[in-house]
Amino acid sequence: MGDALFYHLTRTPLEETLPILLTKSLAAGWRVAVRGRDAARLDWLDRQLWLGRPEAFLPHGLSGGPHDADQPVLLTTGTDLPNGATCLMTIDGAALEPAEITALDRVCILFDGHDPDALAHARGQWKALTAAGVRAQYWSQDSGKWEKKAQSDGA
Repeated sequence: MGDALFYHLTRTPLEETLPILLTKSLAAGWRVAVRGRDAARLDWLDRQLWLGRPEAFLPHGLSGGPHDADQPVLLTTGTDLPNGATCLMTIDGAALEPAEITALDRVCILFDGHDPDALAHARGQWKALTAAGVRAQYWSQDSGKWEKKAQSDGA
């Protein structure tokens, strides 16, 4: 059973935080799917990842292409994982079911700490997932560095 890690983004935006998490996930040997709700937003994120530092290149692609299964990181709005992802990262309040978490090694839920709707949605996800028995951790960067602020063992 995987864990759900909630990342409350308050000091660094998604386009800076996501590459760090993706690099760590690939180093752990995981294939990753990044699930969003809006194709235009994922297209923007795709461009941001391509514009990153050359030494920090992240191989990735947008779903819907002929090579989805080959992508170490796949940006998608779908719920399927054609690249065989063992790590799922959700952004912008993308849908997530407890059963998905149990089938994966890790799930990261990234949300904008300056958006009241995103905060409310993340709180609702935390309550629903932990009530369903999912192990979860809440990470915040309010102090300037990432700190674990809460944990639920899914009981």
